[in-house]
Amino acid sequence: MAEEGLVIIAPKTREKVYVAEYLGIVPYEPVLKQQQSLAKARAEGTIPDVLLLLQHPPVFTIGRFRGEEDLITLPKGIEIFHTNRGGSITYHGPGQLVGYPILNLKENGFGVREYIWKLEEVIIGLLLGFGIRGCRRAEYPGGVWVGGEKICSIGIQVSRHITMHGFALNVNPDLRYFECIKPCGLKSAVMTSISKILEYPVEVEAIIESLLNSFSETFGLKRENGYTLLS
Repeated sequence: MAEEGLVIIAPKTREKVYVAEYLGIVPYEPVLKQQQSLAKARAEGTIPDVLLLLQHPPVFTIGRFRGEEDLITLPKGIEIFHTNRGGSITYHGPGQLVGYPILNLKENGFGVREYIWKLEEVIIGLLLGFGIRGCRRAEYPGGVWVGGEKICSIGIQVSRHITMHGFALNVNPDLRYFECIKPCGLKSAVMTSISKILEYPVEVEAIIESLLNSFSETFGLKRENGYTLLS
């Protein structure tokens, strides 16, 4: 996977479409550089909206303004990465589906708050398909909860109307890593996962199609298969 980012070859049609790609398990820093490259191209209007789906190797990421104070202990072999999203510290690792939408908010006709609401709605719709009732909590914006436990975290950056970063949905990760931090800066937050709730293992790859369907419906975008992502 080239560090300079993804090159997108576009077909003739450009109307209300997005291109999605599942990248597998990839390190954090190269994907951040890819997001930056794609965001620049999206701002220039040379590509449509993009949704990158992936998993990361174990890593703690810290937001622009805070997060170091929410690290309780650092397990051996876990990298810490300071990034440019909002929010505090969070954990990424195998078994967690991470989504990075590169969207033009202005062209799609909504603001930052509505965008976050829609990201939450994507996850709520996906969970409902598994018989899980997810919800928002007004006192903790930017995430999805099941009862008193958090199942999805959201942290974004917006520049020139273009989004970066996105959501991290716990499908079947090792939840013990969250005990090493105060997730998203919440002292009493207990994290959960789809597999924990259903009481049987669910693989990340098994939910991708449902995620894409929920994303397409919520954002009113059509997934375009005529685009090619080149490394």
